[in-house]
Amino acid sequence: MTKPEKHQAPSSEEAANKEVANKEIPDEEVSDKAADQVARIGDGGVVLSTRGLSYWYGQVIGINDISLDIGHGVVGLLGPNGAGKSTLLKCMTGQLRPATGMVSIDGKRVWDNPDVYSEIGFVPEQDAFYEEMTGREFVTHLTRLHGFGADDAAKLADEAIETVSLTEEADRPIAGYSKGMRQRIKIAQSLAHRPRVLFFDEPLAGTDPVGRRKMIDLIRRLGDEERTVIVSSHVLHEVQAMTSNIVLINRGRVVADGNMYRIREMIDEFPHRIYIDCKKPRPFAALLAEYDDVRSLEFADRGFFVSTDDPQACYDRIPAMALEHDLGLRAMTSEDNDLSAVFRYLVP
Repeated sequence: MTKPEKHQAPSSEEAANKEVANKEIPDEEVSDKAADQVARIGDGGVVLSTRGLSYWYGQVIGINDISLDIGHGVVGLLGPNGAGKSTLLKCMTGQLRPATGMVSIDGKRVWDNPDVYSEIGFVPEQDAFYEEMTGREFVTHLTRLHGFGADDAAKLADEAIETVSLTEEADRPIAGYSKGMRQRIKIAQSLAHRPRVLFFDEPLAGTDPVGRRKMIDLIRRLGDEERTVIVSSHVLHEVQAMTSNIVLINRGRVVADGNMYRIREMIDEFPHRIYIDCKKPRPFAALLAEYDDVRSLEFADRGFFVSTDDPQACYDRIPAMALEHDLGLRAMTSEDNDLSAVFRYLVP
């Protein structure tokens, strides 16, 4: 389907500014680093680049000297809380002006360039809603701010809301939305204007297991459409379900990049401890005890802990087993999936 035309009539001054902003950035200006020193993540040609990107909050370093080339597909931006993920995303999306370095999309600077902003979709970690609006009104309103007319914006909003499976709730005020519904409407507004580059900051926070699975599937589909999708998270197994391409960040610096499985293998030298909250813990534990990768089981309030040498297999097994045997799975969590634990292993 052809993307509807936007209704805008820039002034001569705005047009002149855009012409300057949209000029291709010369190679010598883009980077002062050799190409083989820059991390290359994703598929196909380079879509998004950063060179020597730094940002400080007073005396506190937010991000420090980050240079990346990112192509198509889903890229996981991983790091513990406070690592600099949100700061990096805000610099990449033009919300913060870097202290040093630059960000470009298709060779065009991001900062202060509205033409590039139209190609960006952003899902912030924090909520920022007009609470009295319905979900449909909110998405339509933000789509109109991208320059679309009323009819086109309404149609694009409906499509995006359907994509996140929120059509039945679209005419309810956002003030009455659950946390999971709020996450989905944020994703809908990021998709409605059909951007090529998407940034999701902790998009699965607050979603239930079914909603989380749907969002993971959606993010993977967006990557398969040859969009560039950068997903920030601190939960390893959720990102691994979306992509094997990752950038690992700590204290404002990139400490690892590339294939997820290489890093996960390092982590998996240590047994993972998973807490299972369920209605029938003893029958559940008895079934899991039959598997060779299970090292130990420990009962607790409302459930039990399982230690495993093969966490990914265990994560796949637990919900399938719960459904098959009607064990009443309420949740499964693990401190070993939080990157704060991972960095105890990988970062000196």
